[in-house]
Amino acid sequence: ADKMGLAQLYQLRGRVGRSDRLAYAYLTYRRGRVLSEVAEKRLRAIRDFTEFGSGFKIALRDLEIRGAGNVLGTHQLGHMDAVGYDMYCKLLSEAVYNLKGKTTLPEIQTIISLNVNAFIPKDYITQENFRIEIYKKIASVENEQDYLDVCDEIQDRYGTLPQTIINLIDVSLIRNCASSVGVDEVRQTKTGVVFALSPLVPYDFETITKLLNKYQGKLLFSAVTKPYITLRNTGDNLLENVKSLLQQYKELKKTDI
Repeated sequence: ADKMGLAQLYQLRGRVGRSDRLAYAYLTYRRGRVLSEVAEKRLRAIRDFTEFGSGFKIALRDLEIRGAGNVLGTHQLGHMDAVGYDMYCKLLSEAVYNLKGKTTLPEIQTIISLNVNAFIPKDYITQENFRIEIYKKIASVENEQDYLDVCDEIQDRYGTLPQTIINLIDVSLIRNCASSVGVDEVRQTKTGVVFALSPLVPYDFETITKLLNKYQGKLLFSAVTKPYITLRNTGDNLLENVKSLLQQYKELKKTDI
């Protein structure tokens, strides 16, 4: 099995158990054989993704392992592993954006300071390399669909999600959403949550006014040297209220463009 590609392994396994009889697929390799890093990743992937309809996840994992082609060039094979999958996708996105004659927005590194427990428990995912992998997946959550996909994948692989992981996914969505609208800090205080606006991204006062009107007195806007919005009385649903405000602000910014 260590000599086969991930797609081959998946296809072979899929041929087993298609009748009304219970069947098993045994994928083996020689005892004592030292596996290459790539072979080990393939076998780990075929072991992890066992549920029905996991073909797309297998394909994504295969892409991560083998690397993608140079979409904008003439080479058939790329060397994505030299920069990492996430960086490769980012560079590709920027290249496509520039080819369309558009300028990329400055990247905002948003700081999140909220009083919540957000982490992956070691007893939930015991192997460190798998925890790191899931941390990376969670960090890439940018919208509600990403949110649902990550939740489904983690639950399928490891079981019911602990609250700390749900919080972590919420925080990741908040961070990426805040970054996309030019908020460089989300900080909880004694009286509420402060959303600091980055000087790198100009804000539109009309959009801010619409947001203030939506919240009818629950929001305060301070147009100081570094402007910020304060959400008062977040109540028990801290993360949900923070997400909701950022998503509404994002929608208003889209409408006003």
